[in-house]
Amino acid sequence: MGKFDEHERVILNVGGTRHETYRTTLKTLPGTRLALLASQQVPGFIEYNARSNEYFFDRHPGVFAYVLNYYRTGKLHCPADVCGPLFEEELSFWGIDETDVEPCCWMTYRQHRDAEEALDVFEMNVDNDEDDEYGKRLGIEDVVSADGTVSRWRKWQPVIWNLFEDPYSSRAARVRAHAARSLQTVARARLSSSA
Repeated sequence: MGKFDEHERVILNVGGTRHETYRTTLKTLPGTRLALLASQQVPGFIEYNARSNEYFFDRHPGVFAYVLNYYRTGKLHCPADVCGPLFEEELSFWGIDETDVEPCCWMTYRQHRDAEEALDVFEMNVDNDEDDEYGKRLGIEDVVSADGTVSRWRKWQPVIWNLFEDPYSSRAARVRAHAARSLQTVARARLSSSA
């Protein structure tokens, strides 16, 4: 690969879907995998087919459409039909910083992490062996039976109560409270528009 034209077209075959763009487009995000390819600083693991004049990447073709659009427009949007961890993995592969996700898509992108964190907090609350603490905090002294075991319901009951009654008790409670407020707002809007 000798000299190349800045406006030369580059064919990228990603997961069997062909994309065509210009070298200059790929150079808009310096330091990323495609910018290196456009500068002909191609790492050895990128597959190039000289006969078809295309680079091949065995990656998710649907997500790549969003990646290539980011090179073209400078705006990184998150597909709603792809789970967060997959999108995160693809961004990492292409060398794109996740903080570049547009504000309009940030909540969609972060949903999986928030859910994981909420579940972790929920798990921590349930796995916490401070059984006497539950009884004291909620005014239930019979959480622990005479033989020292805790029934499943007695262990989960305070966690569930906090989830619905105290929106500041955990991340899961905050998410639930936010969802409830959102639903109330939508319901009010529908009622006022139908009146």
